[in-house]
Amino acid sequence: MATKPHYDADPSINVPETENGFNIPPRKLNIVWGNESRYWRLPSDSTPYVELIQVSWLEVTGSIDLSAGEQYEVTFKVSLASDAFGWNGCPVYVMAKFGKKGKYTWKRATLDKGTTTAGEVFSIPDPSLKITASGASNETTTLYFGLYEVWSGKWKGGLRIHEALVKKLPKTTSTST
Repeated sequence: MATKPHYDADPSINVPETENGFNIPPRKLNIVWGNESRYWRLPSDSTPYVELIQVSWLEVTGSIDLSAGEQYEVTFKVSLASDAFGWNGCPVYVMAKFGKKGKYTWKRATLDKGTTTAGEVFSIPDPSLKITASGASNETTTLYFGLYEVWSGKWKGGLRIHEALVKKLPKTTSTST
């Protein structure tokens, strides 16, 4: 039995930037009630995702240092188990902010079983959440992001989180006429 109920991100995991952005594995995320086997199944050699067994409070968060002055998109790659429950009519929110005192930007997503195929990996939110890091482009700032459903009080389960993805968007040039 774990000494505390919440799973803290493994600080030894390095997340290098690739051409797809930063692919953040489940072990690099903080999971409320994640150390409780009644509620979550952590990744193993045979399952690379974290699986929600049942909770009424979904809170999975992470952070990453990024360049200021850039725009990023945040998504989670997820799937639903065939026995998933509690998601119909129960929206989840992907939220992000820069800095501890920053203001959250958020997007609502749905995981209704009628719109997804069991086991199929998909991205939420769709379209992705976009956020801009303020400040000079030579500065570094921390992006805090998460996946939440803490308002309904409904029990839900069967969600599999494969990774979080933070991707720098290309700079757009504006032309005036």
